[in-house]
Amino acid sequence: MSKAARWLLGVSVAGLMLGDVAWAQQAADPATDSDVLQEVVVTARRRAENLKDVPVAVTAISADQLQAQGSVNLTDLEYKSPNTTVQVARGSNSTLIAFIRGVGQQDPLWGFEPGVGLYVDDVYVARPQGAVLDIYDVSRIEVLRGPQGTLYGRNTIGGAIKYVTRDMTDQPTANARVEIGSYNEHNVILSGSTPLSEKFAIGGAVAIYRHDGYGHNLYTGADQYNKDVVAGRISAEFKPTEKFTIKVAADQTNDMSNAKSGHRETATPAGAAPLPDDYDTMAGVGDHNFVTNRGMSLTAEWQLSDQWLLKAISAYRDGYTQTNIDFDNLPQPYLDVPAWYKDHQFSQEVQAVYTGERLQGVAGIYYMDATAAGAFDTDVQNLGLSILTSGSVKTKSIAGFTDLSYDITDDLKVSLGGRYTNDDKTGSVYRAYYLGIRSPMFGGKQQAPFSIRTNYTNDRSFGEFTPRASVSYKLTPDVTGYVSYSKGFKSGGFDMRGDAVLTPDTVKGYNPETVNSYEVGLKGDYLDRRLTLNLAGFYADYSGQQVTTQVPTATGIASFVDNAGASHIYGLEFEAVAKLTRQLTAQANVGYTLAQFDKFLSYDLTSRQYVDVANTRGFQNTPKWTTGFTLSYLLPFDDKSTLNSSASVSYRSFTQLYDTASILDQPGYTLLDLNFIWTSADDHWQVGLHAKNLTDERYRVGGYPFGGATYANSFAAYYGPPRTITGTIGLHF
Repeated sequence: MSKAARWLLGVSVAGLMLGDVAWAQQAADPATDSDVLQEVVVTARRRAENLKDVPVAVTAISADQLQAQGSVNLTDLEYKSPNTTVQVARGSNSTLIAFIRGVGQQDPLWGFEPGVGLYVDDVYVARPQGAVLDIYDVSRIEVLRGPQGTLYGRNTIGGAIKYVTRDMTDQPTANARVEIGSYNEHNVILSGSTPLSEKFAIGGAVAIYRHDGYGHNLYTGADQYNKDVVAGRISAEFKPTEKFTIKVAADQTNDMSNAKSGHRETATPAGAAPLPDDYDTMAGVGDHNFVTNRGMSLTAEWQLSDQWLLKAISAYRDGYTQTNIDFDNLPQPYLDVPAWYKDHQFSQEVQAVYTGERLQGVAGIYYMDATAAGAFDTDVQNLGLSILTSGSVKTKSIAGFTDLSYDITDDLKVSLGGRYTNDDKTGSVYRAYYLGIRSPMFGGKQQAPFSIRTNYTNDRSFGEFTPRASVSYKLTPDVTGYVSYSKGFKSGGFDMRGDAVLTPDTVKGYNPETVNSYEVGLKGDYLDRRLTLNLAGFYADYSGQQVTTQVPTATGIASFVDNAGASHIYGLEFEAVAKLTRQLTAQANVGYTLAQFDKFLSYDLTSRQYVDVANTRGFQNTPKWTTGFTLSYLLPFDDKSTLNSSASVSYRSFTQLYDTASILDQPGYTLLDLNFIWTSADDHWQVGLHAKNLTDERYRVGGYPFGGATYANSFAAYYGPPRTITGTIGLHF
């Protein structure tokens, strides 16, 4: 028997034993209605279902939970969902880096595809710029772990994150919240909705987030790690008949925070030690940074009958970024990168949802037309040159999908799904050397390049069928076990940094990567719904891994994006919620991942041959252990108001930031949060106090390793937020 089979069998046996024990406990210890946990409804399979009935590993976090724990943006998810990494990209304020179960995207450059899909409601957000969404006007967030290639398609090879906005109600509602805290934090969030007639309602939200920097640029005097964001959303719902609904929504986010430079971890060329404060820098590239991201969507739903629902989703999104990244974090341009990015996408999806007595399912067609483009200089003082890189990738993607579930008996269910995706891509890449610092595109003197390294346009098509199958069985009325198989597909593309002189094959592009994932799980409610446990074990074969490598050379930087890797990944996930008493609730999650390369081909510039270096490589952003524990106590007062207090502890073990070990790698660390929220008896007022990272832990979330004298031996690190304390006042009516 293979290791994978033994691993999954062991998890299955443990799950069956747990199911038997739980059944005995339920019978022995009944609970009153006031003690039970609420049922959780998710839309992981594009239809509303109870979480425990979905044969997918899903973490669902409600708006109330997010608010009670002081969650600010999507990065908080990595402490609430096992085996999940969600962070701000290196040198950025709002660009998303996401990994689930060892699969994701480290490099947010245009043209590279993410490994974890982000959805706002049912709209796919194709680019990571501006995707670190602040949490406002939200109903819940769902984290779907493992390949979601059937229902969510390409680039959900690691999983998907669904940001579900708040529905409008048939009564006027309004919410206002003011937040004041450390580092001169002052935020204002307003939201509300109102029906204008029986058939038409409107709603909207606006959020302003501002705080000073956690550190300073000691060279320019600017704040480091500050925040200056304005975001808004408007929506309208028209219901001309009981069976037909049209929803229109638009949103925009403007991030005007300063460019975020890292902390230099090594001595300067003159021998000066690193700065004592991890949030300080001496970067000289410039502090300007601007990111805008906006979109609009139209969703039409037609209830054809009691069984059939027809749904159409049309959406358009675009974004623009201007930024500066200082790799060396010194006043001199040893390695500076001014850059801009822009993107736009149009998508159209049509779904037919069927809900019968024993058969349920969804089928549909998806189309997307998207373009991502950009340009940047790589200024290298010691070489006396600037490397201009520019280009674009145009993508037309079309897919057809179906996912069906059939109840063989009241307890036994089978589910089958499949999706075929075809991507047509056109990549254009230009790379040239200019003498001096800054090319003409970024303010340098007008001159012709002295060396054109890359100049091509090429077309490629990528197609893949991604099936899914599962069998689930109700061990008891409240406990369900399942086994599943799913395949994920991440599209191929073109390396925007590719140097055709050093690596001529770059003009051919690179191929897709795939994951075949096998999972067993157990979900259930125990002790008369005072305890919820979800357990999942998985094994994945990961092939064709797209590995991005940048190697300093005597004349510049060589970039590779190769299908260099093949690997296997084992893992275990545990989530629990327990109602210990009427007032005391405990939540816990534990994730374990063991990811190992079986093959890792590295291109040797001297021999121009690939060399297998798998025994010297590790997975990026994939700690072996992730854990989180929250204890909440609800204290009622005589006047019927309540005080909800909670303490959260989270731990992440050693994390390698790149596939090659370096001084930037982050040792294991623990974070402690405390939260207090008082709610008035009429539920109109809330007052809160939130302490995040109470022990003021310093931990790296990203970095850049560029060793060697040419680049001033630059190792730059980016750190997570320090200790912050925030007070909030909220009004709801």
